[in-house]
Amino acid sequence: MTGAKAAGRALPPEVVERAMDRAAGSRAIPGNLVTLLFDGPEVYPAMLERIAAARRWIHLDNYIIRSDATGLRFADALAARAAAGLAVRVQTDWIGSLTTRRALWRRLRAAGASVRFFHPPRLLHLRQNLVRDHRKLLVVDGDTAVTGGLCLGNEWSGDPAAGRQPWRDTGVAIDGPAAAALDRAFAAAWRLTGPPLDDRELAAEAPIRGESAVRVVAGEPGGVRASRATELLLAGAAERIWITDAYLVAPRGVNQALLDAAREGVDVRVLVPGTSDLPRVQRLTRVDYFDLLRAGVRIFEWRGPMLHAKTIVVDGRWIRIGSSNLNLSSLLANYEIDILADDAGLAQAMEAQFRRDLDWSVEIRLILPGGGRRRRQLRAVEPESESLVPDHNPGLRERRRRAVVAMRAVLAGSRRGLFLQLAIWLAAVGVLFLLFPRAMAAICAGLSLWLAAAAWADAAGRRRG
Repeated sequence: MTGAKAAGRALPPEVVERAMDRAAGSRAIPGNLVTLLFDGPEVYPAMLERIAAARRWIHLDNYIIRSDATGLRFADALAARAAAGLAVRVQTDWIGSLTTRRALWRRLRAAGASVRFFHPPRLLHLRQNLVRDHRKLLVVDGDTAVTGGLCLGNEWSGDPAAGRQPWRDTGVAIDGPAAAALDRAFAAAWRLTGPPLDDRELAAEAPIRGESAVRVVAGEPGGVRASRATELLLAGAAERIWITDAYLVAPRGVNQALLDAAREGVDVRVLVPGTSDLPRVQRLTRVDYFDLLRAGVRIFEWRGPMLHAKTIVVDGRWIRIGSSNLNLSSLLANYEIDILADDAGLAQAMEAQFRRDLDWSVEIRLILPGGGRRRRQLRAVEPESESLVPDHNPGLRERRRRAVVAMRAVLAGSRRGLFLQLAIWLAAVGVLFLLFPRAMAAICAGLSLWLAAAAWADAAGRRRG
């Protein structure tokens, strides 16, 4: 994009600030020291240092807390502080931590910590069962916090002795007044699972620690703060949009913002996993490749272990870091936490990391029909420096072998593959009806009655509310 065109698109700073305030549902909080943290070996020590230095309370809300070596290290640190008399409160999502051993929770409770589970399944509350607490947040004493995309597990720690690289992820440490806002977001989620915190158990304000202004975007189900703020961020881009996302299935508004920006000449780059712990989501991501590439978006697939970061950098100025993926579940249905900052120094550091990440990625290119080809094709372009590709031995949780796409087959592996699975399931259901009509009728009747009871319970709950 030319400088004149970029300048023509730029809005006055006060207009941008006001629009972002309304979209995000929060004002910029000045006076913070913001430290970018990349991958578990940087993020986890920052969290453990804050836990060890806590004076009054520790608030931890994380979607997954595993009972592996990493989870136990955190459990030991939290239990030690609880035993010392500090108020330690831990909340995790019931589904996210489903496989965690109960001994870990017993260890915490025995030391005096409060442990809560977000939305255990309830038979007649189907809508509630679909809502998850996807946040990753630690707040200590209301004046220091760490948030981002990392859960607590060995995947993010890595194991150099076994040749396992840590999952690629991004976190951020915030010291200053924005930490108090993050603590209030924790309190809002905490009251959903039991008695609320007393106002005296939250910091009214935190001391000024730095010069960065930070917005806290506390995403909630049915609210559109995260979605609106993201769309506004993308729509206002004048020069470049660089996105890293673990589970990109962009909603219509976000997808259109990317297409419009690329068509106007904005440098739009999207970095996604080359192999994912959720293969079906990866196939959904690839469905949109053709449209994005045709509009001018550059797409890169990561070749290392799982890419789990959720970040956006716009115009070397704005950054967004947090737990929200660019999909409907994160933007509209879950409890999420993100931070937005208009800070050139942080943005430059994020862009430098993005460039390093591209060195470990392949770029996906669109080949249009011609030269004997009848259909559009995609191909992967290797990075120039092979020495930068990580030597990684996948762990048990990386369920798919590394298979950077043979790009001619992307469409067959995404849209066609999804429809093929649907066809197989429908055919299987049809066969079962033919072979066992009475049993299938009874099952369908039971499901219908269950859904009716759940709908009635939901309506009754709304009337009481």
